[in-house]
Amino acid sequence: MDFTECYSDTVSIVAAAARSGCRAQVQKLIRRGFSVKSRDNRGWNALHEAAAAGSKDCVREILSAAAAGCSRSSRAYVNSLTHEGESAFYLAAQRGHLSVVKLLLKAHANVDQPTNDLSCPLYAAVDGGHKEIVEYLVSKGAEVNGTHTASCWTCLHQAVYKGYIEIVHILVSVCHLEALDDHKITPLFVAAQYGQQKCLEILIDAGANVNAQAADLATPLMIASQEGHVGCVALLLDHGADPNLTCSCDWPQLPIHAAAEFGHIGILNRLIAVTDRVCDRGLGMVSPLYLAVRKQSKSVELLLREGYSSDAQDCTHILGLRSPLSFALFLTSDEPYSESVRLLIAAGATLSEDDLMYALSTEKTDLLQLILQHRWIPRPDWKRGTISSPEHAKRTVLKLQELRELMCVALSEVHFAACWLPLLLQAGLEPSLLLQPNMLEEADGGVLNYLLEFVNWSTLSPSLKLILHQRKEEKTWTPHAHFECVPCLSHLCRLKVREILGSDVLMRTDVVQQLPVPVNLYSYIQFTDIQQTSYTHSPHPPVSQRIQGYRSTHKHRHVL
Repeated sequence: MDFTECYSDTVSIVAAAARSGCRAQVQKLIRRGFSVKSRDNRGWNALHEAAAAGSKDCVREILSAAAAGCSRSSRAYVNSLTHEGESAFYLAAQRGHLSVVKLLLKAHANVDQPTNDLSCPLYAAVDGGHKEIVEYLVSKGAEVNGTHTASCWTCLHQAVYKGYIEIVHILVSVCHLEALDDHKITPLFVAAQYGQQKCLEILIDAGANVNAQAADLATPLMIASQEGHVGCVALLLDHGADPNLTCSCDWPQLPIHAAAEFGHIGILNRLIAVTDRVCDRGLGMVSPLYLAVRKQSKSVELLLREGYSSDAQDCTHILGLRSPLSFALFLTSDEPYSESVRLLIAAGATLSEDDLMYALSTEKTDLLQLILQHRWIPRPDWKRGTISSPEHAKRTVLKLQELRELMCVALSEVHFAACWLPLLLQAGLEPSLLLQPNMLEEADGGVLNYLLEFVNWSTLSPSLKLILHQRKEEKTWTPHAHFECVPCLSHLCRLKVREILGSDVLMRTDVVQQLPVPVNLYSYIQFTDIQQTSYTHSPHPPVSQRIQGYRSTHKHRHVL
């Protein structure tokens, strides 16, 4: 039932006069015999109305009338409660009427009378910011450490939450500084959470524990970092807050994770300098990069610039995430790649088979182009540590394992080859790596013709020639007419140039311009005369679903 709405037809005539603060009218009505104890639908009587209105004179008249009987009855009347458990003393304290509070206390009002929701006069005065009343009630022995409302906050919790600096100054000298609410949160934690920097400073100076942990192990430093309160973070760190204290029951979360997730760059900069780097790569730990990627925040760039590993650690058993890059790709699997993906790839994040699926198992080529922009596909005889050209120095060379997985994924995603094949070959991939049975068996006819233009088709192995012959007979492939002949000398020459220089150098540098050949042959030597095939769209499951199928059914093809 709602006891907050007042129905005008239930209010007594004396209560109505008291509400208006008209002492003369109240006196007149009392002399005429009207009762001061009549209640309205909220359980309010005339004393409640006068106290709430702050009418000291009306309160005095009503108390005198109530005292006309026995003193015991008078004391009971002073402490009578509304249907919500509010006394007249509570209502006066709540509304900041100090003179009425003093008068009611002399009349034996209960200074600690709780309401139905476990509030009390002191808590109400604190909540309203009534400093003089708080000071007065404390001096009169009001209980300062009681817990109130459903959250079990003390008066100090509430004063800090509201940012009432003067009231906090009063309470810290009499209240328990480490009082806990229902989540084991202290007043100092509340100050850090809500950015009440001045209150935080008062509590610290009074000796409150800066490392007090809540029920879920969260610390004041962690919550301030999460909420972006720069001043509070600085104050806590300057007074001994531990940035390496685990702040979660589920996994080793630190304040740096909160700052990274919510993109609070100023705080993140401060925490990077004081947080143990074991969280970056340590087993059983979680790199803050994971949290930065989760919200696609600008923290990713800062963490990478400050030396946090783009690969971090495998958190499959903690968060179900293999790497920051795989997480970033998963979050935007059906959208263009995110800025986090770009930053991680540019920083040299290792590419797994799952990551490469997002690049090759789709008709969209933006992710693959990004990878090739930052990755160099080495020639088969390339040795680590050697630099073939200035272009090599600008990119990270694909590791052998990455190249193996690239080939494995490519050969499993042959139906998208019209999209990825031209990009890979133009990026310098050795085409012979793709001359595998399943490629020749499953590739679209146009894709197959495009691939064969980059090799000496007359020297294919008998088994591969047999596959081509069968496809021709089955009319699933119509070869270019010149495939029936021995390759012309010009084609053999450009294959030899490609072999000597290396596919990577020939296709991605200006080395061809240094060759002693006519200018009009440059494009021919770089195979730009070959017309690309177009992709024929067909429905396919989402990439994430295809990855699951790939994991469970594919067989690794050893092509390197």
